Amino acid sequence: MNSPPTKIASLSLDLDNLWSYLKTHGDEGWSEYPTYLDIVVPRVLTFLEARGLRITFFLVGKDAADPRHQALLRGMTDQGHEVGNHSFHHEPWLHLYTEAEIEDELARTETAIEQATGVRPTGFRGPGFSLSPAVLRVLSRRGYQYDASTFPTFLGPLARAYYFANSKGLSAEERKQRSRLFGKFSEGFKPLSPYYWQTETGPLLEIPVTTMPLFKVPIHVSYLLYLSCFSRRLALFYFNWVLRLARWTGTEISLLLHPLDFLGCDDTRRLDFFPAMSLTSERKVALVGDVLDRLAASFHVMPMGEHARAIADRKRLPSRRP
Repeated sequence: MNSPPTKIASLSLDLDNLWSYLKTHGDEGWSEYPTYLDIVVPRVLTFLEARGLRITFFLVGKDAADPRHQALLRGMTDQGHEVGNHSFHHEPWLHLYTEAEIEDELARTETAIEQATGVRPTGFRGPGFSLSPAVLRVLSRRGYQYDASTFPTFLGPLARAYYFANSKGLSAEERKQRSRLFGKFSEGFKPLSPYYWQTETGPLLEIPVTTMPLFKVPIHVSYLLYLSCFSRRLALFYFNWVLRLARWTGTEISLLLHPLDFLGCDDTRRLDFFPAMSLTSERKVALVGDVLDRLAASFHVMPMGEHARAIADRKRLPSRRP
C-alpha cells in the first residue's frame, strides 16, 4: 500500500475576469465589466470537490463588490477554500502606484472580499505579478501572512514581446504602463524557495510561484495547456519531469491556475488572443485534471495559507531586501 505524500504543494487560482483581460489587452468594452464568473466559478468548484482539493482563490475587489458575483464567491468559502487579495482594479502596473494609492487599493479589496465571502484575506498576489517595495511595506503594515507575487523565470521579456505583438491598439501611454509586464530577465535569478522580505514595516513571507527547478521556465497550468496545443503527451511529459526535478531538488511547489484553464472556445470568442483559447473547455478541463492528479500523487496539496503556516512553523528562512 502506498504511503501518502509528505512533500507540500500549494494550489491557487487568480480569478481574473473577462473585463480585466480585455482591459490589459487594451480592448474596447472592458469598462462595461463583462463577466464569465457565472460560468467558471461553478465549473471550478465542481471540479475541485470531485477531487477533494482545497485551494486559494485570489479575488479582484471590483468583482467581489459586484452584487452579481457575491453568492458565487461565498460558495468558495462555504466549501472550505481560502480567499486572497488580488487588488481592486487588477492593473498590472500596480508598481507605479503611490504608497497611499496602494493602501487604498488593498483596503477596498479587503472590505469587498470580507463582505462577499465572510473572510478577510491575509494573502496577496499582485496582478500580472506586479510588485514594488511600497507594496511590500503596505502588506507588512496591514498584517498580511504572505505575498505570492514573485515569478522566478527568465522568460518574462519573451512573454511581454508576445503580448505587445498581439495588442495592436495600445496608445503610447498604455504601452508605457505595461512596459514591465511579466518582469525582467533578472527575475529568473530570484529564489524558488520561500523567504522573508525585510521591509521597513516588518518581515513578510514570500511564497514564489514555482517555475521549473534549475531551468526557471514556467510550469503553471496555462503554459501546459499551451504545450498541449502541439502535443498533449508532451505537456504531461513536461509536467512529470517538473515533478521529478522538484522531488530531486527538495522544491515545494506553488502551482498557479487561471480561469482560462477551465474556459474554452465554446464558452467565449472574446479572448482568442490568449494562448490555448482554440481548445474546448472539455479538452482543457481533462488536461487540468490529469495535471492535478499527478501533483496530488506526489505532493500533499493544500491552500496557500496552510502552506505559509507550515513553512513558518517548520524552519528558519533566508531574508531578502526589496
